[in-house]
Amino acid sequence: MRMRAQFEALDDRFAGIGGDEWLEVLHTGSRKTEGPAYFPAGRYLVWSDIPNDRMLRWDETTGAVGVFRHATGNANGNTVDRQGRLLTCEQGARRVTRTEHDGTVTVLADSFQGKRLNSPNDIVEHSDGSIWFTDPRYGINDYYEGAPAESELGGDHVFRLDPSGSLSIVADDFERPNGLAFTADESELYIVDTRRRHLRRFRVVGGTLEGGEVFAEGWFDGIRFDHAGRLWCAAVDGLWCYDPDGTLLGKLRLPDSASNLVFGGARRNNLFITNSTGDLLSIRVTFAGAVYP
Repeated sequence: MRMRAQFEALDDRFAGIGGDEWLEVLHTGSRKTEGPAYFPAGRYLVWSDIPNDRMLRWDETTGAVGVFRHATGNANGNTVDRQGRLLTCEQGARRVTRTEHDGTVTVLADSFQGKRLNSPNDIVEHSDGSIWFTDPRYGINDYYEGAPAESELGGDHVFRLDPSGSLSIVADDFERPNGLAFTADESELYIVDTRRRHLRRFRVVGGTLEGGEVFAEGWFDGIRFDHAGRLWCAAVDGLWCYDPDGTLLGKLRLPDSASNLVFGGARRNNLFITNSTGDLLSIRVTFAGAVYP
């Protein structure tokens, strides 16, 4: 199944940004899709169906879709680490895990200073081996995506998990931290605050963050950088594209709210998109995802 793609230019610098004239619907029928993660070695994509407590897998070579895992702890955000392993935010189980090459699951973090995490949401890996993730309380609000519980931390934070296993708070002034992404040179980290409806930019200084000025205003979820340093944000009407100077260059309009995105394919120019109505979409575009160290 296909739907018409609509690229909308809002700035002259958006010229040349585009792709196929259609979006391909790779899968539908889930409740709320999130966390797409592309595995280049296996040419497949894994993503979360949060309310159904499962993860799905799409095979690029055959187009087949199947269940990757049941009982996922209401998995939300995912990423692939530099060793080809799956890192997952299990918001219902209130932990961050890693799926090893043999399929076993290792718990990386589930508490901070003796207090349970809220509900880890989105996750990225730094080239030094550290793992950075957001921890809002969406998974402890109700039964739809987790189970009701009080926040033991008393706040919604951004965490850094050191390769040694030490966990630290790197930002504690968010209301609902959500999507996050490093720039290609890893000098900056961008983080969404969905409750405040804006996106902030931080400087990465070793294992800490500095700055935190607002980069853009809007309702955002997942975010990713492309090869030219442009930031693509999942938003209420599709994907918004920002220049590094903060200018909104244009949009890829969608019929439903986008929840997250990831670049994949042999040239990193297949854009995979999850949305609020339970679909997995794909479009071949004229640009590629950022290359990281």
